[in-house]
Amino acid sequence: MTDFPQTVHFTGTNTPVGIEWSASNLEVTGTIPEEIDGAFFRAVPDPAHAPMFEDEIALSADGMIAKFDIHGGHVDYAIKFVETERYALEKAARKALFGRYRNPYTDDPSVAGKDRTVANTTPVWHAGRLLMTKEDGLGYEIDPETLETLGRFDYYGALKSQTFTAHPRIDPVTGEMFFFGYEAGGLASLDVAYGIADKHGNLVSEQWFKQPYCSTIHDFLITERYAIFPIFPTTADLDRIAAGGPHWAHQQELESWVGIMPRYGKVEEMRWFKGPKGVSAFHFLNAYEEGDFVHLDVCLSDTCAFPFMREAGGVDRAQQDVGGGLTRWSFDMGKPGESFESRVIGPPGDMPRIPDASQGRLHRKGWYLTINPQGGPPVLGGPVGVSFNMLLQIEPSNGRIEALPLGPGMAINEPVHVPSADPEKEGWLLTVVDKQVGENRFDSELWVIDAGAIAAGPVARVAMPMPMRAQVHGWWVSRQQLDQAKARREPAHAA
Repeated sequence: MTDFPQTVHFTGTNTPVGIEWSASNLEVTGTIPEEIDGAFFRAVPDPAHAPMFEDEIALSADGMIAKFDIHGGHVDYAIKFVETERYALEKAARKALFGRYRNPYTDDPSVAGKDRTVANTTPVWHAGRLLMTKEDGLGYEIDPETLETLGRFDYYGALKSQTFTAHPRIDPVTGEMFFFGYEAGGLASLDVAYGIADKHGNLVSEQWFKQPYCSTIHDFLITERYAIFPIFPTTADLDRIAAGGPHWAHQQELESWVGIMPRYGKVEEMRWFKGPKGVSAFHFLNAYEEGDFVHLDVCLSDTCAFPFMREAGGVDRAQQDVGGGLTRWSFDMGKPGESFESRVIGPPGDMPRIPDASQGRLHRKGWYLTINPQGGPPVLGGPVGVSFNMLLQIEPSNGRIEALPLGPGMAINEPVHVPSADPEKEGWLLTVVDKQVGENRFDSELWVIDAGAIAAGPVARVAMPMPMRAQVHGWWVSRQQLDQAKARREPAHAA
């Protein structure tokens, strides 16, 4: 193909931009609080070339790493492609060489055996190192100052898993990073690798176990004592992939599972709980312990949220008919059995966020995105084809909800949380908001929102002079953390 398909994966907020650019001292309306000092990194999928197939999806787009650098109330911006092996090969050929989403059997023969990941899902910061990640491969290290790509990162050969999650969890007290990779042993394998990196960034543990079936394990959770692996019935089949078919197909009649193990224990200690059939989730607000109970808050839907995954499994459901809600699953670790309690605690939505300091602990508040039916038709775009248009704040203990609805033709991307130096304040949320101004044309702004008063709207807005493509995930890195960046130094060791 020489032109981009006119499908939802390449129109709306998914309209390709593919431009590397930077700008200093962007125009700010309002005042950015002085304590917001650091960088908001964003993962932006954006295809550098038209795809090989008409039915390509947004999740296959090349990764771009974007950075809002905020200091003294001023904002600079830059965005660059992540120079993965795949990107470099296609750049040299001036065309797409890799075929359908996560299917190497559809690639041009010239790239057989090459690294297919586009590293387009989450920027991850740990121990002075910035990685761009996507769960089908290893992360790529990025220089946080220049945004130059430094190469694949495998802990200097120590990591044996072929994959690295886009959703590791970092303990705010110990500084350790807990992570995993599924299909760790190869395409459609049942292998899951569970890893721990210490606060200095050294790999200290990697254990492998088998999941009940090959599912897309997009996210997982930790508490102070446990690691939690939810398994949902969107499955991979090697024969289907080898025949040129889709990697994922949702199986509505298959049970879900949740595996819970001591986070410093052995995988043989994993305890499996059986969940409802056909449900799906890609992101979790948080998990924490209360006595013998482990609670996890999940953005649950009654079927898979991705249309192409539903269709591959024969599930005929319109996007607006997908049900669900923010749901609390509670597991009594002091009793035998494989059942658990479930109750809805909030409206449907996704892209949840808590303060980093609450990771694995009781959270008082959380924020996530939803679709407001009073906000007019949702803007087309984003990973599932429709965009969110309302920000929610929830207090799980009492169910209290506050909302920031957007106007017609507007879309909001996942926020990041910036803590406040004042313990009486909730901190700040940073998010990019898009407004449609023409066919496949949008004006975009960075919004700074008081996390304790979201209904009041932004305290500051930063207008973007160039088109923006829909973000997946983001990460906030403080100025102090940036000053400690390793940028490809040898791994540090405890003194």
